[in-house]
Amino acid sequence: MKEPGCPGFRFAGIAAGIKKHGKEDLGLIVSETPASVAAVFTRNRVKAAPVLLDQVRIQSGECRAVIANSGNANCCTGEQGYKDSESMTKLAADALGIPVDLTLVASTGVIGEPMPMATITSAIPNLVDALGTTQARAFAKAIMTTDTVPKTVCKEESIGGRPVTIIGIVKGAGMIRPDMATMLCFICSDIQASANRLQDMLASATEQSFNRITIDGDTSTNDTVLLMANGLSGISVDTADYAERFQKLLIELMIELAREVVKDGEGVTKLVDVVVEGADSPQAARAVADTVAHSSLVKTAFFGEDANWGRILGAVGRAGVPVDPDRVDVYFDDAQMVKDGVGCGKDVEKAATEVLRKSEFTVTINLNQGSAAASVITSDLSVEYVKINADYRT
Repeated sequence: MKEPGCPGFRFAGIAAGIKKHGKEDLGLIVSETPASVAAVFTRNRVKAAPVLLDQVRIQSGECRAVIANSGNANCCTGEQGYKDSESMTKLAADALGIPVDLTLVASTGVIGEPMPMATITSAIPNLVDALGTTQARAFAKAIMTTDTVPKTVCKEESIGGRPVTIIGIVKGAGMIRPDMATMLCFICSDIQASANRLQDMLASATEQSFNRITIDGDTSTNDTVLLMANGLSGISVDTADYAERFQKLLIELMIELAREVVKDGEGVTKLVDVVVEGADSPQAARAVADTVAHSSLVKTAFFGEDANWGRILGAVGRAGVPVDPDRVDVYFDDAQMVKDGVGCGKDVEKAATEVLRKSEFTVTINLNQGSAAASVITSDLSVEYVKINADYRT
């Protein structure tokens, strides 16, 4: 199998000793040339030190490297935590011979613990030595926490007669919901773009991907999505046609990454697309989709493979938008469970139960009030989720 990668970028991931049990926990991405950079960060008011540092440095619009760790979030660690984030970028920059202000940092893991800087310092030489064009999966492993598999997506497309490459690496399994909904994501491309153009593209793609998934309704203190473009393809997205094609490619990549996050969610056994149609406005459709997708009662019914459509209607009714319950239809894939707000009987429930036994399915809610639609990707809520989060820190 071809290893994922992107021209002009090198990756590394090693076991530095931040985590227990000798698992990979320190990663590095390096662009061989200065890359334009854009970012979207958590909207949580409690922000980790690396987020605060990156929010300052991202304003330059350029980046050469990102150092990332798992096992420690470096959050709620005060002034020392911020200094530790600065130190991590300086260690990486000095080892690479690049400006420190073009080096970013990301962390994920336990909140409130001091960063083990001595461990990180001693690991930097090995981290730099491990850099390679085919080490994206090693980097993906290094940013995992409760993830069960590393998650990378790589796409290539001809734009303007030249090959363009984009690779995305994501981690996230819990504390997932809209408001910048994954914990860490790094996207690298050889497209040419200004930082402002990248920012617009990333914000739009995030809204259509990571801001439309939910696992547990929580948001992280460390959520970061970075997009770097080093321009080596020679294809500029300042051209309208090229911009449209690259935007489409970016959205496809990020939706695929978002789906991988939900599939690998903590304790997840089902991936469910909640689609709302026939709404008065896109905002109303989104509000209903969000409410159903976030509902713990709906999600536990998915886990129990119980075609409990009453919970879905209950969520629809509390979404905060005008809904006529006598018009609502509900489908589990092609099995219609509700017509005009009334259940369709036990025979259909059997068909719906068969749908619920699948690992992926769609719940479609038609409000029959307009032409607007929206969708959210959600999961079931299992006993395993409780077990994972009951003793995560200890």
